[in-house]
Amino acid sequence: MKKEQTLREPFVRMVKRDAMPGWQRACIYALALLLALIVCSAVIVAFTGLNPVTVFKTMFETTFGTPDLAWKNRAMSIWTTVRDTMILLCVALALVPAFRMRFWNIGGEGQILVGGLATAFAMRQFGDAMPTWLLFTYMVCFSLLAGMVWGLLPAVFKAFWNTNETLFTLMMNYIAIQIVSAFSILWEAKQGSGSIGVINKATKAGHMTTSWLSGAFGTKNYIIDVMIVLALTILIFVYMKYTKHGYELTVVGESGNTARYAGINVRRVIIRTMALSGALCGLAGFILVSGSSHTISTNTAGGRGFTAIIVAWLAKFNPFMMIVISFFLVFMDYGAKGVATSCGLNKAFSDIITGIILFFILGSEFFINYRLVFRGGRKEAL
Repeated sequence: MKKEQTLREPFVRMVKRDAMPGWQRACIYALALLLALIVCSAVIVAFTGLNPVTVFKTMFETTFGTPDLAWKNRAMSIWTTVRDTMILLCVALALVPAFRMRFWNIGGEGQILVGGLATAFAMRQFGDAMPTWLLFTYMVCFSLLAGMVWGLLPAVFKAFWNTNETLFTLMMNYIAIQIVSAFSILWEAKQGSGSIGVINKATKAGHMTTSWLSGAFGTKNYIIDVMIVLALTILIFVYMKYTKHGYELTVVGESGNTARYAGINVRRVIIRTMALSGALCGLAGFILVSGSSHTISTNTAGGRGFTAIIVAWLAKFNPFMMIVISFFLVFMDYGAKGVATSCGLNKAFSDIITGIILFFILGSEFFINYRLVFRGGRKEAL
């Protein structure tokens, strides 16, 4: 005779969700942001006694300018924010193909640096000796090639010897930092000034040099930077969704064995995809050096190679969603710096505010992917 027994389940357990509609995801993100702001407000009041509204207002005004500023100055603040958003977006787009293939490219920082170094080399060597179009051709090609090589090294080792790509690409960052440091010391010694300084600041005629992307070809501000990255956004979307290469790397990411069974050359896909990813990171280095900082140092990448990972994951590898997330992270970074300056807080405290908000947003991913089921009883025949 069978006995019936009540089996007790855990008090709470996680269950994988099915695909969630976009509006529900948006609501969860909005709730996470609201809770983050409430916690930030409590922290601000507890440790500083400042009005949280004043702090958040300062973050907004740092990014977009205060109402009392002249429109020209406010426009420059906005353009600077847009420029940094585009640079971060460019790096995130570069990581998308590798991540969709489940190749964890943590080496974006190093690939940006070597691309920037190649750009700086072209600016120094050919800045006053070539017409504008030819100089930019050299700069773009050098940066793409340098980033590609830096991406190919871990790809080849992964494809043929199945090495750990996470550790390999991470270690390549430190090698790139040391190479940039070595060239910086070499160029500083040649100049005798103790620093590289601004590269090709002006031509003999006293005008801005043509090796600066900002203002080149008769444009204003950072319009070329924006055009390049927006075009790249569309291209990556089309590449991932509608091309054979995009399909192949997605299949390899889902299952290497399935890809082989379908006749896909997995090694070729790994190498090709990382060549693309590294080259686009090198392009970000070109935009940073030629269109933004106009110099090169070990801090040129500024952590963007790691921040872009957050952008890619939060956007679910959707290139257009990355625009919004990149802007939000740049806004938070600028706002934190503004709070540190205007409200008498140190930079570390401002980073705490940013960290709290990111913690809640990243934590909301759990509730998007899983749901909690609380304990109940069920009967099972023994």
